[in-house]
Amino acid sequence: MSVHYTLNLRVFWPLVTGLCTALVCLYHVLRGGGGAPAEPPDSVDSGFPLLKVAILLLLGYVLLRCRHAVRQRLLPGSASLASHSNLARPLQEPGLGILLESYYEHEVRLSPHVLGHSKAHVSRIVGELVRAGRARGSPGPIPGGALALAFRGDFIQVGSAYEQHKIRRPDSFDVLVPLRLPPLVALEPRSLGSESALDPAFRSCFLCTLKAPPSPSGVQASHWHRDCKPFADGFCVDVQGRRHLSATLVLRWFQAHLQRSLAAVRYSLEGRCRVTLTPGGLEQPPTLHILPCRTDYGCCRLSMAVRLIPAVHLGDGVFLVAPPPSSSGALAELPGGLRAEALWGVNTARQEQKLLGWLQERAPPGACYLKCLQLLKALRDLGARGLDPTAAAQWGRILSSYVLKTVLLAVLLIDGGPASSWDDIHLSECLEKLVKFLRDCLLRRRELYHCVLGPGGPATEVGPLPKVLREAAPVDLLAPFDLHARELAAARLLSTWRRLPQLLRAYGGPRYLARCPLPRSQRTQGFPEDEP
Repeated sequence: MSVHYTLNLRVFWPLVTGLCTALVCLYHVLRGGGGAPAEPPDSVDSGFPLLKVAILLLLGYVLLRCRHAVRQRLLPGSASLASHSNLARPLQEPGLGILLESYYEHEVRLSPHVLGHSKAHVSRIVGELVRAGRARGSPGPIPGGALALAFRGDFIQVGSAYEQHKIRRPDSFDVLVPLRLPPLVALEPRSLGSESALDPAFRSCFLCTLKAPPSPSGVQASHWHRDCKPFADGFCVDVQGRRHLSATLVLRWFQAHLQRSLAAVRYSLEGRCRVTLTPGGLEQPPTLHILPCRTDYGCCRLSMAVRLIPAVHLGDGVFLVAPPPSSSGALAELPGGLRAEALWGVNTARQEQKLLGWLQERAPPGACYLKCLQLLKALRDLGARGLDPTAAAQWGRILSSYVLKTVLLAVLLIDGGPASSWDDIHLSECLEKLVKFLRDCLLRRRELYHCVLGPGGPATEVGPLPKVLREAAPVDLLAPFDLHARELAAARLLSTWRRLPQLLRAYGGPRYLARCPLPRSQRTQGFPEDEP
Protein backbone atom coordinates (compact mmCIF):
# COMPACT_ATOMS: atom_id res chain seq x y z
CA MET A 1 0.00 0.00 0.00
CA SER A 2 1.52 3.27 -1.17
CA VAL A 3 2.06 6.20 1.18
CA HIS A 4 2.17 9.73 -0.30
CA TYR A 5 4.25 12.58 1.09
CA THR A 6 4.10 16.33 0.43
CA LEU A 7 6.93 18.68 -0.43
CA ASN A 8 7.43 21.36 2.18
CA LEU A 9 8.06 24.49 0.08
CA ARG A 10 8.99 26.55 3.13
CA VAL A 11 12.06 24.36 3.51
CA PHE A 12 12.69 23.44 -0.12
CA TRP A 13 13.22 26.87 -1.71
CA PRO A 14 15.49 28.33 1.01
CA LEU A 15 17.50 25.12 0.82
CA VAL A 16 17.85 25.47 -2.97
CA THR A 17 18.82 29.12 -2.60
CA GLY A 18 21.50 28.34 -0.05
CA LEU A 19 22.85 25.45 -2.13
CA CYS A 20 23.12 27.59 -5.28
CA THR A 21 24.84 30.35 -3.28
CA ALA A 22 27.32 27.85 -1.89
CA LEU A 23 28.07 26.55 -5.40
CA VAL A 24 28.67 30.06 -6.73
CA CYS A 25 30.98 30.85 -3.82
CA LEU A 26 32.88 27.63 -4.38
CA TYR A 27 33.19 28.47 -8.08
CA HIS A 28 34.64 31.92 -7.35
CA VAL A 29 37.05 30.54 -4.76
CA LEU A 30 38.36 27.94 -7.15
CA ARG A 31 38.53 30.44 -10.01
CA GLY A 32 40.36 33.01 -7.90
CA GLY A 33 42.89 30.51 -6.57
CA GLY A 34 43.84 29.06 -9.95
CA GLY A 35 46.63 31.54 -10.59
CA ALA A 36 45.06 33.03 -13.74
CA PRO A 37 46.33 36.46 -14.85
CA ALA A 38 44.17 39.39 -13.92
CA GLU A 39 42.02 40.77 -16.73
CA PRO A 40 42.28 44.40 -17.78
CA PRO A 41 39.69 46.67 -16.24
CA ASP A 42 38.14 47.60 -19.61
CA SER A 43 37.57 44.02 -20.68
CA VAL A 44 34.14 42.44 -20.69
CA ASP A 45 33.39 40.44 -17.52
CA SER A 46 32.89 36.80 -18.52
CA GLY A 47 31.07 35.77 -15.31
CA PHE A 48 28.38 37.04 -13.02
CA PRO A 49 29.40 38.72 -9.80
CA LEU A 50 28.45 36.85 -6.67
CA LEU A 51 26.13 39.61 -5.49
CA LYS A 52 24.18 39.58 -8.74
CA VAL A 53 23.66 35.81 -8.59
CA ALA A 54 22.44 35.94 -5.00
CA ILE A 55 20.06 38.81 -5.82
CA LEU A 56 18.65 36.90 -8.80
CA LEU A 57 18.05 33.77 -6.72
CA LEU A 58 16.39 35.77 -3.97
CA LEU A 59 14.21 37.59 -6.49
CA GLY A 60 13.13 34.26 -8.04
CA TYR A 61 12.24 32.90 -4.63
CA VAL A 62 10.14 35.99 -3.78
CA LEU A 63 8.32 35.82 -7.14
CA LEU A 64 7.48 32.15 -6.64
CA ARG A 65 6.11 32.80 -3.16
CA CYS A 66 4.09 35.78 -4.39
CA ARG A 67 2.71 33.71 -7.28
CA HIS A 68 1.66 30.97 -4.84
CA ALA A 69 -0.06 33.49 -2.54
CA VAL A 70 -1.88 35.23 -5.43
CA ARG A 71 -3.02 31.86 -6.82
CA GLN A 72 -4.41 30.77 -3.45
CA ARG A 73 -6.26 34.09 -3.10
CA LEU A 74 -7.74 34.16 -6.59
CA LEU A 75 -8.47 30.45 -6.91
CA PRO A 76 -11.94 30.28 -5.20
CA GLY A 77 -13.47 33.18 -7.17
CA SER A 78 -11.52 33.05 -10.38
CA ALA A 79 -13.67 32.64 -13.47
CA SER A 80 -10.73 31.68 -15.64
CA LEU A 81 -10.04 28.64 -13.49
CA ALA A 82 -13.66 27.55 -13.15
CA SER A 83 -13.29 25.11 -16.02
CA HIS A 84 -10.43 23.43 -14.17
CA SER A 85 -12.31 22.85 -10.90
CA ASN A 86 -11.43 19.18 -11.00
CA LEU A 87 -7.79 20.13 -10.54
CA ALA A 88 -8.52 22.57 -7.75
CA ARG A 89 -10.76 20.36 -5.57
CA PRO A 90 -9.38 19.86 -2.06
CA LEU A 91 -7.63 16.59 -1.27
CA GLN A 92 -8.99 14.50 1.60
CA GLU A 93 -7.34 12.61 4.41
CA PRO A 94 -5.65 9.24 3.78
CA GLY A 95 -7.95 6.24 3.75
CA LEU A 96 -8.51 3.87 6.64
CA GLY A 97 -6.35 1.20 5.05
CA ILE A 98 -3.31 3.51 4.95
CA LEU A 99 -3.91 4.65 8.53
CA LEU A 100 -4.23 1.08 9.76
CA GLU A 101 -1.01 0.02 8.05
CA SER A 102 0.85 3.01 9.46
CA TYR A 103 -0.55 2.48 12.96
CA TYR A 104 0.28 -1.22 12.85
CA GLU A 105 3.88 -0.62 11.82
CA HIS A 106 4.60 2.20 14.28
CA GLU A 107 2.46 1.39 17.34
CA VAL A 108 1.23 -2.22 17.31
CA ARG A 109 3.74 -4.52 15.63
CA LEU A 110 6.41 -6.09 17.81
CA SER A 111 9.96 -6.59 16.67
CA PRO A 112 10.45 -10.36 16.13
CA HIS A 113 14.08 -9.94 17.18
CA VAL A 114 13.20 -8.35 20.53
CA LEU A 115 10.32 -10.78 21.15
CA GLY A 116 12.53 -13.78 20.42
CA HIS A 117 15.25 -12.61 22.82
CA SER A 118 12.66 -11.85 25.53
CA LYS A 119 11.08 -15.31 25.25
CA ALA A 120 14.48 -16.98 25.38
CA HIS A 121 15.45 -14.97 28.48
CA VAL A 122 12.17 -15.90 30.20
CA SER A 123 12.69 -19.57 29.33
CA ARG A 124 16.15 -19.63 30.92
CA ILE A 125 15.08 -17.93 34.14
CA VAL A 126 11.85 -19.90 34.60
CA GLY A 127 13.61 -23.14 33.66
CA GLU A 128 16.19 -22.69 36.41
CA LEU A 129 13.48 -21.80 38.92
CA VAL A 130 11.32 -24.84 38.07
CA ARG A 131 14.28 -27.23 38.15
CA ALA A 132 15.25 -25.89 41.57
CA GLY A 133 11.67 -26.38 42.76
CA ARG A 134 11.63 -29.96 41.54
CA ALA A 135 14.94 -30.74 43.27
CA ARG A 136 13.82 -29.24 46.57
CA GLY A 137 10.52 -31.09 46.60
CA SER A 138 7.88 -30.50 49.22
CA PRO A 139 8.56 -30.28 52.96
CA GLY A 140 5.44 -32.31 53.82
CA PRO A 141 5.80 -36.03 52.96
CA ILE A 142 2.95 -38.46 53.52
CA PRO A 143 3.47 -41.99 54.82
CA GLY A 144 5.41 -44.15 52.40
CA GLY A 145 7.90 -41.45 51.47
CA ALA A 146 5.81 -39.90 48.64
CA LEU A 147 5.80 -36.13 48.45
CA ALA A 148 2.57 -34.24 48.98
CA LEU A 149 3.04 -31.91 46.03
CA ALA A 150 6.00 -31.08 43.82
CA PHE A 151 6.91 -29.43 40.54
CA ARG A 152 6.82 -31.81 37.61
CA GLY A 153 10.03 -30.24 36.32
CA ASP A 154 8.80 -28.61 33.10
CA PHE A 155 6.81 -25.52 32.18
CA ILE A 156 4.45 -24.61 29.34
CA GLN A 157 4.50 -21.22 27.66
CA VAL A 158 1.02 -19.94 26.82
CA GLY A 159 -0.59 -16.68 25.81
CA SER A 160 -0.39 -14.20 22.95
CA ALA A 161 3.41 -13.91 23.05
CA TYR A 162 3.65 -17.56 21.94
CA GLU A 163 0.77 -17.39 19.43
CA GLN A 164 2.23 -14.50 17.36
CA HIS A 165 -0.46 -11.91 18.14
CA LYS A 166 1.00 -9.94 21.06
CA ILE A 167 1.03 -6.14 20.72
CA ARG A 168 2.90 -3.16 22.14
CA ARG A 169 5.85 -4.41 24.25
CA PRO A 170 7.16 -7.91 24.97
CA ASP A 171 7.21 -7.33 28.72
CA SER A 172 4.50 -9.72 30.03
CA PHE A 173 4.28 -13.49 29.67
CA ASP A 174 2.17 -16.38 30.98
CA VAL A 175 3.72 -19.71 31.98
CA LEU A 176 1.97 -22.84 33.26
CA VAL A 177 3.89 -24.77 35.95
CA PRO A 178 2.52 -28.36 36.06
CA LEU A 179 2.33 -29.96 39.50
CA ARG A 180 3.02 -33.59 40.35
CA LEU A 181 0.49 -35.29 42.60
CA PRO A 182 1.39 -38.13 44.97
CA PRO A 183 1.27 -41.60 43.38
CA LEU A 184 -1.69 -42.65 45.53
CA VAL A 185 -3.80 -39.61 44.63
CA ALA A 186 -6.21 -39.70 41.71
CA LEU A 187 -8.64 -36.96 40.70
CA GLU A 188 -12.14 -37.13 39.29
CA PRO A 189 -12.85 -33.76 37.61
CA ARG A 190 -16.41 -32.58 37.05
CA SER A 191 -17.66 -29.65 34.98
CA LEU A 192 -20.12 -27.16 36.48
CA GLY A 193 -21.50 -26.01 33.13
CA SER A 194 -24.81 -27.81 33.62
CA GLU A 195 -25.52 -26.23 37.03
CA SER A 196 -28.41 -23.88 36.19
CA ALA A 197 -28.54 -22.42 39.71
CA LEU A 198 -24.87 -21.39 39.55
CA ASP A 199 -23.73 -17.92 38.60
CA PRO A 200 -22.74 -17.83 34.88
CA ALA A 201 -19.25 -16.69 35.88
CA PHE A 202 -18.61 -20.12 37.44
CA ARG A 203 -20.11 -22.38 34.78
CA SER A 204 -16.71 -22.70 33.12
CA CYS A 205 -15.16 -23.99 36.37
CA PHE A 206 -14.43 -27.54 37.46
CA LEU A 207 -14.37 -29.53 40.70
CA CYS A 208 -11.62 -32.06 41.45
CA THR A 209 -12.81 -34.87 43.69
CA LEU A 210 -10.27 -37.10 45.40
CA LYS A 211 -10.86 -40.60 44.04
CA ALA A 212 -9.85 -43.83 45.76
CA PRO A 213 -8.28 -46.56 43.60
CA PRO A 214 -10.60 -49.45 42.72
CA SER A 215 -10.39 -52.33 45.17
CA PRO A 216 -12.36 -55.58 45.56
CA SER A 217 -12.78 -55.13 49.31
CA GLY A 218 -13.05 -52.21 51.65
CA VAL A 219 -9.82 -53.00 53.42
CA GLN A 220 -7.58 -51.46 50.77
CA ALA A 221 -9.86 -48.41 50.59
CA SER A 222 -9.50 -47.87 54.31
CA HIS A 223 -5.71 -48.08 53.98
CA TRP A 224 -5.86 -45.54 51.18
CA HIS A 225 -7.90 -43.11 53.26
CA ARG A 226 -5.42 -43.48 56.11
CA ASP A 227 -2.35 -42.98 53.88
CA CYS A 228 -3.82 -39.97 52.04
CA LYS A 229 -5.11 -38.23 55.17
CA PRO A 230 -2.08 -35.84 55.43
CA PHE A 231 -2.53 -34.83 51.80
CA ALA A 232 -6.29 -34.41 52.18
CA ASP A 233 -5.90 -32.33 55.33
CA GLY A 234 -3.32 -30.06 53.72
CA PHE A 235 -4.76 -29.55 50.22
CA CYS A 236 -8.44 -30.51 50.21
CA VAL A 237 -11.78 -29.14 51.44
CA ASP A 238 -15.13 -30.81 52.05
CA VAL A 239 -17.78 -30.14 49.39
CA GLN A 240 -21.09 -32.00 49.60
CA GLY A 241 -19.57 -34.61 51.90
CA ARG A 242 -16.56 -35.45 49.69
CA ARG A 243 -12.95 -34.29 49.67
CA HIS A 244 -12.07 -31.93 46.81
CA LEU A 245 -8.70 -30.52 45.82
CA SER A 246 -8.66 -26.85 46.82
CA ALA A 247 -7.30 -24.31 44.34
CA THR A 248 -6.80 -21.80 47.17
CA LEU A 249 -4.72 -24.17 49.30
CA VAL A 250 -2.69 -25.34 46.30
CA LEU A 251 -2.04 -21.75 45.27
CA ARG A 252 -0.90 -20.88 48.80
CA TRP A 253 1.55 -23.82 48.80
CA PHE A 254 2.68 -22.91 45.27
CA GLN A 255 3.62 -19.36 46.27
CA ALA A 256 5.59 -20.53 49.31
CA HIS A 257 7.39 -23.17 47.26
CA LEU A 258 8.27 -20.58 44.61
CA GLN A 259 9.81 -18.36 47.29
CA ARG A 260 11.97 -21.24 48.52
CA SER A 261 13.02 -22.13 44.98
CA LEU A 262 13.83 -18.51 44.17
CA ALA A 263 16.04 -18.27 47.25
CA ALA A 264 17.98 -21.29 45.96
CA VAL A 265 18.73 -19.77 42.52
CA ARG A 266 18.88 -16.07 43.35
CA TYR A 267 22.66 -16.10 43.84
CA SER A 268 23.31 -17.75 40.46
CA LEU A 269 21.07 -15.17 38.72
CA GLU A 270 22.67 -12.07 40.26
CA GLY A 271 25.10 -11.57 37.39
CA ARG A 272 22.34 -11.59 34.76
CA CYS A 273 19.25 -10.06 36.34
CA ARG A 274 17.40 -9.18 39.51
CA VAL A 275 14.40 -11.40 40.19
CA THR A 276 11.57 -10.71 42.63
CA LEU A 277 8.29 -12.51 43.26
CA THR A 278 4.99 -10.75 43.91
CA PRO A 279 2.39 -12.96 45.63
CA GLY A 280 -0.97 -13.34 43.92
CA GLY A 281 -4.43 -13.27 45.38
CA LEU A 282 -7.90 -14.65 44.86
CA GLU A 283 -7.95 -13.64 41.19
CA GLN A 284 -4.27 -13.47 40.22
CA PRO A 285 -1.42 -16.01 40.32
CA PRO A 286 2.04 -14.96 41.58
CA THR A 287 4.11 -12.81 39.24
CA LEU A 288 7.85 -13.12 38.67
CA HIS A 289 9.51 -9.77 37.90
CA ILE A 290 12.77 -9.94 35.91
CA LEU A 291 14.82 -6.73 35.93
CA PRO A 292 18.03 -6.46 33.87
CA CYS A 293 21.28 -5.70 35.68
CA ARG A 294 23.46 -2.80 34.63
CA THR A 295 26.42 -5.15 34.29
CA ASP A 296 24.51 -7.39 31.85
CA TYR A 297 25.26 -6.28 28.30
CA GLY A 298 23.07 -8.88 26.61
CA CYS A 299 20.87 -7.96 23.68
CA CYS A 300 17.29 -6.78 24.18
CA ARG A 301 17.16 -6.83 27.97
CA LEU A 302 13.77 -5.56 29.12
CA SER A 303 11.96 -5.48 32.45
CA MET A 304 9.49 -8.35 32.24
CA ALA A 305 6.63 -9.72 34.32
CA VAL A 306 5.93 -13.48 34.12
CA ARG A 307 2.72 -14.87 35.58
CA LEU A 308 3.42 -18.34 37.01
CA ILE A 309 0.19 -20.37 37.00
CA PRO A 310 -0.03 -23.67 38.91
CA ALA A 311 -1.62 -26.35 36.75
CA VAL A 312 -2.87 -29.92 37.23
CA HIS A 313 -2.69 -32.10 34.14
CA LEU A 314 -5.95 -33.80 33.13
CA GLY A 315 -4.59 -35.49 30.02
CA ASP A 316 -4.15 -34.74 26.28
CA GLY A 317 -2.55 -31.37 26.99
CA VAL A 318 -5.49 -30.01 29.05
CA PHE A 319 -4.79 -28.46 32.46
CA LEU A 320 -6.81 -27.26 35.40
CA VAL A 321 -5.40 -23.96 36.65
CA ALA A 322 -5.66 -21.86 39.79
CA PRO A 323 -7.17 -19.42 40.42
CA PRO A 324 -10.31 -19.84 38.27
CA PRO A 325 -11.58 -16.91 36.21
CA SER A 326 -14.24 -14.88 37.99
CA SER A 327 -15.96 -11.55 37.56
CA SER A 328 -16.35 -8.81 40.13
CA GLY A 329 -18.73 -9.72 42.90
CA ALA A 330 -18.80 -13.36 41.86
CA LEU A 331 -17.45 -14.65 45.18
CA ALA A 332 -20.88 -14.57 46.73
CA GLU A 333 -22.64 -17.47 48.41
CA LEU A 334 -22.59 -20.48 46.11
CA PRO A 335 -25.63 -22.79 45.92
CA GLY A 336 -25.64 -26.48 46.71
CA GLY A 337 -22.93 -26.38 49.34
CA LEU A 338 -20.24 -25.41 46.84
CA ARG A 339 -17.17 -23.55 48.07
CA ALA A 340 -15.28 -20.98 46.02
CA GLU A 341 -11.88 -22.27 47.14
CA ALA A 342 -12.62 -25.66 45.55
CA LEU A 343 -13.20 -24.25 42.04
CA TRP A 344 -10.65 -24.65 39.25
CA GLY A 345 -10.39 -23.08 35.82
CA VAL A 346 -9.53 -24.95 32.63
CA ASN A 347 -6.68 -24.11 30.24
CA THR A 348 -6.80 -25.40 26.67
CA ALA A 349 -3.86 -23.40 25.33
CA ARG A 350 -2.34 -26.45 23.62
CA GLN A 351 -5.56 -27.12 21.69
CA GLU A 352 -5.89 -23.45 20.72
CA GLN A 353 -2.30 -23.41 19.46
CA LYS A 354 -3.05 -26.51 17.37
CA LEU A 355 -6.15 -24.80 16.01
CA LEU A 356 -4.16 -21.71 15.03
CA GLY A 357 -1.57 -23.97 13.36
CA TRP A 358 -4.34 -25.77 11.47
CA LEU A 359 -5.67 -22.44 10.23
CA GLN A 360 -2.19 -21.28 9.23
CA GLU A 361 -1.69 -24.37 7.10
CA ARG A 362 -4.86 -23.54 5.14
CA ALA A 363 -4.27 -19.79 4.94
CA PRO A 364 -3.22 -18.32 1.59
CA PRO A 365 0.04 -16.34 1.39
CA GLY A 366 -0.40 -12.84 2.77
CA ALA A 367 -3.37 -13.67 5.03
CA CYS A 368 -3.91 -10.93 7.60
CA TYR A 369 -6.05 -12.64 10.26
CA LEU A 370 -3.40 -12.36 12.99
CA LYS A 371 -2.81 -8.72 12.06
CA CYS A 372 -6.57 -8.14 12.34
CA LEU A 373 -6.52 -9.64 15.84
CA GLN A 374 -3.68 -7.34 16.86
CA LEU A 375 -5.49 -4.31 15.45
CA LEU A 376 -8.69 -5.38 17.22
CA LYS A 377 -6.77 -5.35 20.51
CA ALA A 378 -5.39 -1.90 19.63
CA LEU A 379 -8.93 -0.68 18.88
CA ARG A 380 -9.99 -1.90 22.32
CA ASP A 381 -7.11 0.05 23.90
CA LEU A 382 -8.10 3.18 21.97
CA GLY A 383 -11.70 2.78 23.15
CA ALA A 384 -10.53 2.75 26.78
CA ARG A 385 -9.10 6.27 26.51
CA GLY A 386 -11.05 8.80 28.53
CA LEU A 387 -12.79 6.23 30.76
CA ASP A 388 -12.61 6.36 34.53
CA PRO A 389 -10.74 3.47 36.19
CA THR A 390 -13.90 1.52 37.05
CA ALA A 391 -15.36 1.77 33.55
CA ALA A 392 -11.97 1.02 31.97
CA ALA A 393 -11.62 -2.12 34.10
CA GLN A 394 -15.13 -3.28 33.11
CA TRP A 395 -14.36 -2.54 29.43
CA GLY A 396 -11.15 -4.57 29.67
CA ARG A 397 -12.91 -7.52 31.33
CA ILE A 398 -15.65 -7.67 28.69
CA LEU A 399 -13.25 -7.25 25.75
CA SER A 400 -10.43 -9.33 27.16
CA SER A 401 -7.68 -10.63 24.89
CA TYR A 402 -9.11 -14.15 25.18
CA VAL A 403 -12.57 -12.95 24.11
CA LEU A 404 -11.08 -11.16 21.09
CA LYS A 405 -9.07 -14.25 20.11
CA THR A 406 -12.22 -16.37 20.39
CA VAL A 407 -14.03 -13.90 18.11
CA LEU A 408 -11.33 -14.33 15.47
CA LEU A 409 -11.41 -18.14 15.73
CA ALA A 410 -15.21 -18.19 15.53
CA VAL A 411 -15.27 -16.01 12.40
CA LEU A 412 -12.54 -18.06 10.72
CA LEU A 413 -14.29 -21.35 11.52
CA ILE A 414 -17.59 -20.00 10.15
CA ASP A 415 -15.78 -19.02 6.94
CA GLY A 416 -14.10 -22.43 6.75
CA GLY A 417 -10.64 -20.96 7.31
CA PRO A 418 -8.87 -17.83 6.04
CA ALA A 419 -9.78 -17.57 2.35
CA SER A 420 -8.67 -15.04 -0.26
CA SER A 421 -10.98 -12.45 1.33
CA TRP A 422 -8.53 -12.37 4.27
CA ASP A 423 -5.74 -11.03 2.08
CA ASP A 424 -3.72 -8.07 3.31
CA ILE A 425 -5.30 -5.71 0.78
CA HIS A 426 -8.68 -6.27 2.48
CA LEU A 427 -7.39 -5.38 5.95
CA SER A 428 -10.05 -2.78 6.80
CA GLU A 429 -12.89 -5.01 5.52
CA CYS A 430 -11.67 -7.98 7.58
CA LEU A 431 -11.37 -5.82 10.69
CA GLU A 432 -14.89 -4.53 10.08
CA LYS A 433 -16.14 -8.12 9.91
CA LEU A 434 -14.63 -8.87 13.32
CA VAL A 435 -16.13 -5.70 14.82
CA LYS A 436 -19.59 -6.55 13.49
CA PHE A 437 -19.38 -10.11 14.81
CA LEU A 438 -18.28 -8.87 18.23
CA ARG A 439 -21.09 -6.32 18.23
CA ASP A 440 -23.63 -9.07 17.53
CA CYS A 441 -22.21 -11.20 20.35
CA LEU A 442 -22.43 -8.30 22.80
CA LEU A 443 -26.05 -7.64 21.84
CA ARG A 444 -26.95 -11.34 22.19
CA ARG A 445 -27.64 -11.75 18.50
CA ARG A 446 -24.97 -14.46 18.52
CA GLU A 447 -23.42 -16.66 21.18
CA LEU A 448 -19.66 -16.48 21.75
CA TYR A 449 -18.80 -20.00 22.82
CA HIS A 450 -15.44 -21.22 24.05
CA CYS A 451 -13.54 -22.48 21.00
CA VAL A 452 -12.95 -25.92 22.61
CA LEU A 453 -15.83 -26.13 25.12
CA GLY A 454 -18.42 -25.07 22.60
CA PRO A 455 -21.11 -27.01 20.71
CA GLY A 456 -19.55 -28.95 17.85
CA GLY A 457 -16.04 -27.88 18.85
CA PRO A 458 -13.25 -28.49 16.35
CA ALA A 459 -12.13 -31.73 18.04
CA THR A 460 -10.77 -33.17 14.80
CA GLU A 461 -8.47 -30.17 14.33
CA VAL A 462 -7.22 -29.84 17.91
CA GLY A 463 -6.72 -33.55 18.55
CA PRO A 464 -8.20 -35.78 21.27
CA LEU A 465 -9.74 -34.28 24.38
CA PRO A 466 -10.28 -35.78 27.84
CA LYS A 467 -13.70 -37.28 28.44
CA VAL A 468 -14.63 -34.61 30.99
CA LEU A 469 -14.17 -31.91 28.33
CA ARG A 470 -16.00 -33.83 25.61
CA GLU A 471 -18.99 -34.18 27.93
CA ALA A 472 -18.83 -30.66 29.36
CA ALA A 473 -21.63 -28.19 28.66
CA PRO A 474 -20.93 -25.32 26.23
CA VAL A 475 -19.41 -22.21 27.80
CA ASP A 476 -20.53 -18.75 26.69
CA LEU A 477 -17.68 -16.34 27.43
CA LEU A 478 -19.94 -13.27 27.65
CA ALA A 479 -22.63 -14.87 29.84
CA PRO A 480 -21.15 -13.53 33.13
CA PHE A 481 -21.96 -9.94 32.09
CA ASP A 482 -25.44 -8.43 32.28
CA LEU A 483 -27.23 -7.04 29.25
CA HIS A 484 -26.78 -3.39 30.26
CA ALA A 485 -22.99 -3.72 30.50
CA ARG A 486 -22.89 -5.53 27.17
CA GLU A 487 -25.01 -2.86 25.45
CA LEU A 488 -22.73 -0.12 26.77
CA ALA A 489 -19.68 -2.02 25.52
CA ALA A 490 -21.30 -2.51 22.10
CA ALA A 491 -22.17 1.20 21.83
CA ARG A 492 -18.64 2.25 22.76
CA LEU A 493 -17.19 -0.31 20.35
CA LEU A 494 -19.20 1.14 17.46
CA SER A 495 -18.34 4.69 18.50
CA THR A 496 -14.65 3.82 18.56
CA TRP A 497 -14.93 2.16 15.14
CA ARG A 498 -16.61 5.19 13.57
CA ARG A 499 -14.00 7.54 15.05
CA LEU A 500 -11.12 5.20 14.23
CA PRO A 501 -9.58 7.38 11.46
CA GLN A 502 -9.50 10.39 13.77
CA LEU A 503 -8.09 8.29 16.64
CA LEU A 504 -5.40 6.81 14.43
CA ARG A 505 -4.34 10.24 13.18
CA ALA A 506 -4.22 11.53 16.75
CA TYR A 507 -2.47 8.65 18.51
CA GLY A 508 -0.58 6.61 15.95
CA GLY A 509 1.86 6.62 13.09
CA PRO A 510 3.98 9.44 11.69
CA ARG A 511 2.46 12.89 11.64
CA TYR A 512 3.67 13.65 8.09
CA LEU A 513 1.23 11.40 6.22
CA ALA A 514 -0.01 13.46 3.28
CA ARG A 515 -3.54 14.33 2.43
CA CYS A 516 -4.56 12.20 -0.53
CA PRO A 517 -7.86 11.34 -2.24
CA LEU A 518 -9.78 8.39 -0.86
CA PRO A 519 -9.60 5.21 -2.97
CA ARG A 520 -12.72 4.47 -4.97
CA SER A 521 -13.13 1.19 -3.12
CA GLN A 522 -13.05 2.89 0.28
CA ARG A 523 -16.47 2.51 1.91
CA THR A 524 -17.97 4.70 4.57
CA GLN A 525 -17.35 3.24 8.01
CA GLY A 526 -20.16 2.46 10.41
CA PHE A 527 -23.23 0.29 10.34
CA PRO A 528 -26.23 2.56 9.77
CA GLU A 529 -28.51 -0.26 8.68
CA ASP A 530 -28.57 -2.21 11.96
CA GLU A 531 -27.31 -0.10 14.84
CA PRO A 532 -28.00 -1.22 18.41
